[in-house]
Amino acid sequence: EGPAWFASGHAVGTAPARVISSGPDQSVDQLMLVLLSAINGASSSLRIATPYFLPDEQIITALQLAALRGVEVDIVIPARNNHRLMGWAMQAHLRPLLKAGCRIWRSPAPFDHSKLATVDGVWCLIGSANWDARSLRLNFEITMELYAADLANRIARLIDGKRGEPLTLEQIDARWPIVKIRDAAARLLMPYL
Repeated sequence: EGPAWFASGHAVGTAPARVISSGPDQSVDQLMLVLLSAINGASSSLRIATPYFLPDEQIITALQLAALRGVEVDIVIPARNNHRLMGWAMQAHLRPLLKAGCRIWRSPAPFDHSKLATVDGVWCLIGSANWDARSLRLNFEITMELYAADLANRIARLIDGKRGEPLTLEQIDARWPIVKIRDAAARLLMPYL
C-alpha cells in the first residue's frame, strides 16, 4: 500500500518480478504452485541449488516428467550436509530422479546455503525457501521470482559453478542395505526436518 519506495541512489529495474511470501499464515501451497508451474513450464533447462532438497511427491514427479520430456534437470546439493539427519533423508528419494534422467551434483565444501533456481535461461528464483516440506508449508519464507534473461543466466552460471562430483545410480545402489533403511527411516521424518 502507498507509493512505491526505492532506496536512494538505486535505479528502478525493468524485469518483471514477484515476491512470494509463504508460511502457515499465507495461502496454502502458494510457493509449491509457483515451483510446480515453473517445472512444468520448462522446455530446455532447469537448474536448482539448495542445501536441503527434500521435496514431496508432487515436485519429484514434476521433475521426473520434465527430465523424461527432454528438459536438462540439474540439481546441486551439498556433498556433506550440515544436518546429518537431513543428509540421510535426502539420499532416500534421489534414485527415482536419477533413473528419470535428472542429474544430481554434490557441491564440495564449504557448505553452501544458497537457494537458487532457473528455468530456460529466462526465469529465476532466489530467496530463503528450501525445497523441503518445512519451507514450502510451515516456515515463514520469502522468495522472489524474476523474468530476466541476464540475471537468470548469471544465476545459472553460479549454480553450474557449485557443481562437484555427479551422483550416480551406481553410487545410490551400492549403499549398504542398512544404510538404505536408515535413509528411508529418516525420510519418514520429512515433515519435521
